[in-house]
Amino acid sequence: MKYFARKGPPGAASATLSLDLRTILDSINDGVFTVDDDFRITSFNRAAAEIIGTTPEKALGQQCWKVFNADICEGSCALKETMTTGSPLINKHVNIHTTARKKVSISVSTALLRDQSGKVVGGVESFRDLTLVEELRKAVEGRASFQHMTSANHQMWEIFKLMPLIAQSDSTVLIQGESGTGKELMARAIHDLSARARKPLITLNCGALPDTLLEAELFGHKAGAFTDAKRDRKGRIAAAEGGTLFLDEIGDISPALQVRLLRVLQERTYEPLGSSDSLKANVRFLAATHRNLRTEVKEGRFREDLFYRLNVMQIAIPPLRERKEDIPALAHRFLDRQTALHGKQLQGFSPEAMEHLMRHAWPGNIRELENAVEHAFVLCRQGQIRPQDLPAALQDTTSGPLAEGGTFRSKDLRSQEMASIQAALERHAGNRTAAARELGIHPTTLWRKLRRT
Repeated sequence: MKYFARKGPPGAASATLSLDLRTILDSINDGVFTVDDDFRITSFNRAAAEIIGTTPEKALGQQCWKVFNADICEGSCALKETMTTGSPLINKHVNIHTTARKKVSISVSTALLRDQSGKVVGGVESFRDLTLVEELRKAVEGRASFQHMTSANHQMWEIFKLMPLIAQSDSTVLIQGESGTGKELMARAIHDLSARARKPLITLNCGALPDTLLEAELFGHKAGAFTDAKRDRKGRIAAAEGGTLFLDEIGDISPALQVRLLRVLQERTYEPLGSSDSLKANVRFLAATHRNLRTEVKEGRFREDLFYRLNVMQIAIPPLRERKEDIPALAHRFLDRQTALHGKQLQGFSPEAMEHLMRHAWPGNIRELENAVEHAFVLCRQGQIRPQDLPAALQDTTSGPLAEGGTFRSKDLRSQEMASIQAALERHAGNRTAAARELGIHPTTLWRKLRRT
């Protein structure tokens, strides 16, 4: 496939394609753009502008990665590969982030752009919005999604149903869940769907700083408020003005700071350190913790009045060991991300490797799974990821469930595994082959597990 461009004066980006060709490109539903040999956009059709959320005028003359913003731009750009090798790419699945900060799945094809003499003068890329296809696929698989989160777990489905209502309100939200379950991702989803989405989302990890620094970070300070405070400095509350302040690990703050924070939540006013002037806080508060705050209140480590101010709306994210049906999809998503970043192509997970992933108790939850996939991606040279590519902690298939005693109680691992299998069978009307494919295990392995029950 060859594309030809008319010669034009340098810098005349919009004139590199004929008027007839631009009219044709604007009449099709696929996004199409062309670049010169410096990857500057020389044409940008109507469909491309609509999918990206920009205008052709704004895109012309820009380097393509500044406009396209795909997850392959940094590590394995499809257009760069074609212009380097001369070989076209067909229907490569990638994700882009639009100007409205929305993630969109697209299918990309690329080819060389030549002038009338046959000389290569750039490249052309066409892409198709796969949003509808993705939604249909998720519906067929029995999966629900919300923003960047996808799940086949009924507990997560219930959370997804409530999220738009929670996001549209301005109420304080308390997100509870073990470390690594995605509390910050949930907070970002709430902010992105709220009326404050165009204002900043500011995050403060309350467990990462000592109390004195945490107070200054939160409220700001005046010059001379303490040693080395040489000038006024705004805090995170001021930085989040009009937007959202996410207080991660809120259960770790000291009793003294709890008192000051309570006033902010009650009166929406605060004073920077070293100042007697009260400032208004037009901020929505989201908080998260891995602790059970009701237990913390009963044991006197957390103020009851602050707990009720934070707990206007509560979201409890289940740990990964209670939503094991999501492991195959999450593992493949993390593998796709590594592929997009580094360009190394692997053929997924072997049935044995996926079985190891399904049996593990995942004390570190989704974060631990992501790290495990990255570890396996680095060690696997080609083909499928095998058990020996996984971290040592995952190579023992006899490992039992996570010991109890933490904040959130765990269930028996075997019963969780069988619950995941039964749920997959129900979604596929008893079709064992389809259920095994969803779970990422071989049908024979599924049959063997069913025989054990």
